[in-house]
Amino acid sequence: MTGAYIQMIAAFIFVVLLILAAGSIMKKKQNKCKLMHIIGYQSMGPKKSVAALKIGKEVLILGVTTNDMRLLKVFKDSELDLTEPESFQSKLKMARSSEHCDPDMHSEK
Repeated sequence: MTGAYIQMIAAFIFVVLLILAAGSIMKKKQNKCKLMHIIGYQSMGPKKSVAALKIGKEVLILGVTTNDMRLLKVFKDSELDLTEPESFQSKLKMARSSEHCDPDMHSEK
């Protein structure tokens, strides 16, 4: 009886590991082939937004609602300055470095 439980648990663990391995392989394959890249996404109200999507050498500006997605404009990659935005950590470091306290500012005259 206990042998059947051990066999069932071992089979369950094997299936879970197999699913995790398949997920890991799929994630690696997806990251290698970056056909599309979301450049930006801005909410324009409840259930309405605008997205910038880079596909190959073109940038598509899309209007997105809950029921529809419409192409608003297409740009060539060379027409836009697509610099990477600053990371949150770099912005935080810059804010902390500029937060020096001026002693004359808080003293009463």
